[in-house]
Amino acid sequence: MDRILEHWYKDDDAEALVQGTQRLTRGEARQRLFQLGHALRGQGLEPGDGVGLFLANRVESVLVQLAVHLIGCRVVFLPPEPGPGELAALVEQSRARAVVTDPLFAERAADAAGRSVHAPVLLSLGPGAPQCPDLLALADQCPAERPANVPAPGPDEAVTVLYTGGTLGRPKLAAHSHLLYAALVDLADETTMAGSAPGEEAERVLAATLLTHGSGHLMAVQALVTGSVLVVLPDFEAGAALTVLREERITTTMFVPPMLYALLDHPECEPGLLPALKRVFVGGAATSPSRLQQAVDVLGPVLGQGYGQSEALGIAVFGADDLASEGARRPELWRSCGRPIPDVEVEIRGDDGAEALPCGEVGEVYVRGGTVMLGYYEDPQRTAAALHEGWLRTGDVGYLDAEGYLYLVDRAKDIIVTGSTSDNVYSRVLEDFLLTLPGVRNAAALGVPDEEYGEAVQIFLATAEGADVDPAAVGAAVTAELGELYTPRKTVLLDRLPTTKVGKVDKKALRATWVDGTQKVS
Repeated sequence: MDRILEHWYKDDDAEALVQGTQRLTRGEARQRLFQLGHALRGQGLEPGDGVGLFLANRVESVLVQLAVHLIGCRVVFLPPEPGPGELAALVEQSRARAVVTDPLFAERAADAAGRSVHAPVLLSLGPGAPQCPDLLALADQCPAERPANVPAPGPDEAVTVLYTGGTLGRPKLAAHSHLLYAALVDLADETTMAGSAPGEEAERVLAATLLTHGSGHLMAVQALVTGSVLVVLPDFEAGAALTVLREERITTTMFVPPMLYALLDHPECEPGLLPALKRVFVGGAATSPSRLQQAVDVLGPVLGQGYGQSEALGIAVFGADDLASEGARRPELWRSCGRPIPDVEVEIRGDDGAEALPCGEVGEVYVRGGTVMLGYYEDPQRTAAALHEGWLRTGDVGYLDAEGYLYLVDRAKDIIVTGSTSDNVYSRVLEDFLLTLPGVRNAAALGVPDEEYGEAVQIFLATAEGADVDPAAVGAAVTAELGELYTPRKTVLLDRLPTTKVGKVDKKALRATWVDGTQKVS
């Protein structure tokens, strides 16, 4: 927080936060932050209390996140994808004393808060939520000085809690201490997001993914601690995103792969369209090397990759400059997600998790360092399963090369075990190849039940408009390149693949809707 305020106390009239026509200067953002802090305190919140944030992408959402930390409370991110039962369980398990909701989500927030035995206070981030106090209106009546007497959090105290899936009634909540933010500040200083030099125009960073998810939160924090202007994109649509990138002279942003693919497929996305753009980080899911190379052809040498998860927001990174130079030297590096970030260790371990495997051998990715969570909040059993002597089992499968570059081949749960010898089919390897085929815009591979082999490979392809994609030819190409084990039993052609609220391909939705290549009848 102090690092952000160092910038916001300088040059009061410089831009700090932007969303469409809403433009806050550093002075205005600072004063608004302090007012929100006082308004939250006025609801009886004390240091250490949890505050659930059920928010859309808005400038005010950034400020209220900061305000919760400013008064020593714990941020609990409530993303929009869980159903009513799991959302209520998330509020309950996180012990949220208050829930701040966007007016658009007020009905769902009220239902979740109403089911909690802790009876959290419900606040609306703006007007339009009946019988729910408007936090912004309350803030208007509060002083614009920094709230005093806020104790510093301890090293083992959870200050931020991120939802990372789970089951009805028992969500998984990754809890992080303030050490996470120290690590993210160091990462921003080590990378090309270190901010602008004195006398230069400030960097302009676009938050395009959800602010209540790890990727959006990471991008926002790194922008603010470097004194960059943070531009918030309310909803992602390729044409609108291109307009914002161009008109706001965005220098840095981050996309999940389907977002990047949608931009590249937009008819207005042509070389030279975005001259201010310096860095586009891609992460959140596996990215096709062929699509990365296409992005470089269109956007220039601005592509970098990052790898992290809710349990460890930063693990490895490949900066744009490094990827451009090293990728030319070693083309296979386009499949890598880079080297571990400073002060983070990565090992590849076998099934028993006891020892690190040699370079080049595939196993589960283990991580240790400042970005790793304290554990799953209020869930010692699953914490014990995920953490051992400081090492996090990521659930991702990959390998390290001799130079320390990390390559991911799959999520452990997405590996398809098939064939007469029950061998592994790595869905990412298959999806990367499918995206090199003409007419294929996006691809997903799943294992479906098979009486003979346990699982069979089934693929889903989003095809370009007017493209004539022959499933038989696709299958033959897969067999020729990857072998018979990877040959799909079924191929489903779609106009587009379903995505989650974060923009990732929604394999759960594909699995729930399709069986053996045939859409279920609801």
